[in-house]
Formats: sequence, C-alpha cells, structure tokens
Amino acid sequence: PRTLQFCYSQYGKPALVSEASSDPLFFNVSHSHGMALYAISRNLNIGVDIEYMRMDIECEQIAVRFFSPYEVSMLLAVPKGVQHEAFFNCWTRKEAYIKGRGLGLSLDLNQFDVSLTPGEPAAILNIREEGQDVSRWSLHALSPGPGYKAALVVEGHPSNIKCWQWTGV
Repeated sequence: PRTLQFCYSQYGKPALVSEASSDPLFFNVSHSHGMALYAISRNLNIGVDIEYMRMDIECEQIAVRFFSPYEVSMLLAVPKGVQHEAFFNCWTRKEAYIKGRGLGLSLDLNQFDVSLTPGEPAAILNIREEGQDVSRWSLHALSPGPGYKAALVVEGHPSNIKCWQWTGV
C-alpha cells in the first residue's frame, strides 16, 4: 500500500499512477447516507453512483433543471407512486456516466439520455456529443440495499460483473 500513488485528472477524477503496465487498474467511489460503493476494473474506465432515495425532494423541479427534455417527459409519464424511484434511477445513471467519462459536471447533463422507468433495463439511450457513441458504454442498475439506488457504467461490455457486499465490523 505504501507504494501506491494517486493522481487526479483536470476534473478531479482520481487514478492510480501506473508503471508502464499493460493491465491498468481503474476505480471509482460513491457514498450516500452511510453506504459506500466501490468499483474496480482492469483495462476499462468505470463510474459509479449511489444515492439514498430521500422522499423530501422536489423531483420535478430538479429534473427540469438538470435532466434532458426527453428524461423530464419520461419522468412525468411514470405513475406518481414510482416517480421518486424513476428520478433516482435517472440521477444515479447520469452521475455514473459522467464519472465514468471522468469529466464531472463539465459534461452538460443535457448531452445524453438514460433510461429511468422502474422495471426497465438501465441503458444510455442517446448521446448528442460529437464523437461519442452509445455502444461504447454499458450501464448497469445495482441494488445496494433498501432505500438506495445505484448505477455502474463501464466503457465497453464486460463479460461478467461481480458484486460483493460487506457489512461493518
């Protein structure tokens, strides 16, 4: 552990300083309301986000400000009883994508659309940024625990994803 060195992109994404390795290690971290989510990958950029689903937020107002017009219309189309879940599906998926890209909020959230309807697969539906292609990324919904939503984005299409859950000691 003492030999590990970290560096940061111009947007603040941490990375390991690697020694001419052909097998680089990528990682990402998110935390919310006492729970943390870590993702580690060999050779593939990744991003994660976890959020505790607070019920006291104004989903529609936040969505209008930060989501794409398509996502806002989809959010308003879901039944009111699952609107908070849909909101957090969208939020975690968008956040995971921008973290996977390593661009933080310098990437305009209107530049891409993600799925959000509860029960439908997680997906990046459209990217309006020149030079980017939807097929380049895979998006995965995660189930970290009751009351939480989480997402993982991977640059590429990994053949398997393994999840482990640790509890406090």
